[in-house]
Amino acid sequence: MAAILVDDEEGDVGKEDSTTQYNLGCMCHEGNGVAQDYTKAIEWYLKAANQGNVPAQNNLGVMYRHGYGIAQDYTKAFEWYLKAANQGHATAQNNLGWMYGHGNGVAQDYAKAFEWYLKAANQGEASAQSPLGWMYGHGNGVAQDYTKAIEWYLKAANQGHATAQSNLGAMYQYGKGAAQDYTKAIEWYLKAANQGNADVQYSLGNMYRKGSGVPQDYIKAFDWHIKAANQGNTTVQGRLDRIYKDGKGVSKDYKKAFDWYLKAVNQGDAVAQNYLGDMYREGKGVPQDYAKAFDWYLKAANQGDPNAQANLAWMYYHGNGTPQDYAKAFDWYIEAASQGSADA
Repeated sequence: MAAILVDDEEGDVGKEDSTTQYNLGCMCHEGNGVAQDYTKAIEWYLKAANQGNVPAQNNLGVMYRHGYGIAQDYTKAFEWYLKAANQGHATAQNNLGWMYGHGNGVAQDYAKAFEWYLKAANQGEASAQSPLGWMYGHGNGVAQDYTKAIEWYLKAANQGHATAQSNLGAMYQYGKGAAQDYTKAIEWYLKAANQGNADVQYSLGNMYRKGSGVPQDYIKAFDWHIKAANQGNTTVQGRLDRIYKDGKGVSKDYKKAFDWYLKAVNQGDAVAQNYLGDMYREGKGVPQDYAKAFDWYLKAANQGDPNAQANLAWMYYHGNGTPQDYAKAFDWYIEAASQGSADA
């Protein structure tokens, strides 16, 4: 995010000029006081960056990384981030950590990612403290250490970083780096969920559904799941359809169940594709249609879903939605059984 700077160094004409140029870049970048124009933003950032303006160097990296106003170029993004990071710019250091961690513009190197994240984190950069927690938690670039993971997550979480709050909740939920504590898990999940984090909204819904750390409450479970689903979370979309189908926390409604399955399957969710096949096969929420059931089972089966593979075998065995074919039924049952399907 571009941020306007105030030049307080009187008499330093070069510095003053670069700060003005940087500020003009920010205004063009954000569309403040002028129509948003990434190309002009780059022009001003470049003038400032070439005079050694560190925030402008970082912002040029942002423009190249995301392809704002210029062809996306991770290598050039890395170069500009490095210039700013070597001058102690915390956000640029964090961005370098991201580049090394993802292998964009430079060979992937978790150890170097850790080094740059640490530099930024020690300057209080919450966006670097959170991935440091993740690296300690997963042992990427550093020896796995759940206790240190919690320490870094906590630093970022206390600054309002939603992902860190979510991950801290998970550490307490599963007892990693601290004693298992559902109450604390709920507290941190709520902080993240109230900032719109869809993944943690889904997790909160599950905790209310199971009664983990809170009294079991299907209505609250449904409320959190619907928040996550409306943000496009495919996992919870696949659960909402079952909630409507089973009538837990909401009136049973096969039509709404079908609608949520459709949202999930359109994003390629194999579990939802299998359930959609069930609804067509059973005629719930939609007219019974064995051919369409077969089609959805096939999509899910080809993604490796064992339940769909068993259902597909059943369709071949009985000749529903497809010509009867015992050989194909056998093949799909074998495939499902090899993955542990109880229906095979």
